[in-house]
Amino acid sequence: MALEKTPRTLIDFDNDGVAAWIFLAPALLLLGIFVLYPIVYLFYLSFTTGSFTRAGIHWVGLNNYWRLLLNPDFWQVLENTLYFTLATVIPSLLLPLGLAVLLDRAIAFRDLLRAAYFLPSITSLVAVGLGWRWLFQMEGPLNQWLEVLGIAPIPWLSSTVWAMPVLILLSIWKQLGFNLVVFLAGLQTIPVSRYEAAELDGAAPWQQFWHITLPGLRPTLIFAAVTTAIFTLRSFEQVYVITGGGPLNTTNLLVYYIYEQAFAQFDFGYAAAAATLLLGATLVLVYVQLRAGREDTEL
Repeated sequence: MALEKTPRTLIDFDNDGVAAWIFLAPALLLLGIFVLYPIVYLFYLSFTTGSFTRAGIHWVGLNNYWRLLLNPDFWQVLENTLYFTLATVIPSLLLPLGLAVLLDRAIAFRDLLRAAYFLPSITSLVAVGLGWRWLFQMEGPLNQWLEVLGIAPIPWLSSTVWAMPVLILLSIWKQLGFNLVVFLAGLQTIPVSRYEAAELDGAAPWQQFWHITLPGLRPTLIFAAVTTAIFTLRSFEQVYVITGGGPLNTTNLLVYYIYEQAFAQFDFGYAAAAATLLLGATLVLVYVQLRAGREDTEL
């Protein structure tokens, strides 16, 4: 009886992961071209001055970083970015958390409310920014409503006091739906038996929230905080469309500052140094999230 021949394949699947590397090669190639190479080139560019062409680039060492540290405008931009980030992240966690606890229950129009809150997160930030600029302009609808109430019009976008809160309010509204969905998913992971046992023990709703809901949502809270912080750190469209960094540089955030230095001042090395610092801050946030996730897994 003739032995059946084993069909031959182009890939030896038993050869210590060779097949896996072959299948991963296209994705790794794209990752290297569009992610790793730009990061390496950005880091290299931060030590140079001149144009993007190889002939126009001159090595200046740490000069661009020293210029950043000695530039008062850069420190004002960092202060603006820190204020914007903190004022956005905290409400973007508290508001969706409260809404998620409410919408996790069987209430009327629950699905409709969930969809309504999530809708802003999938809208174009440029289109939304144009709408908000129209809403908050001097002759806009908001000031018209204030006049009806007997309140003098407020120069929202040209005021050093009110311009930044307008951007913060927009960012909170834009991020609310995404974090709401994240928290709703996190609530599904908490066993219902814990709440049933707490009710039998006579625990009040706020005690159940404090001792069951919040500890159960710890990984979700960390994830939402990190993703929201990254979202605020890379904020550009709302500044570009609504305020342009003004008035008096009070709404100039780090990404918009990098854009101005690179494509308005054509100081690419200086902009690359600022972008490298932004990349470092983002990587720190990602590390915090991964470290916290690993600790939760080990518990």
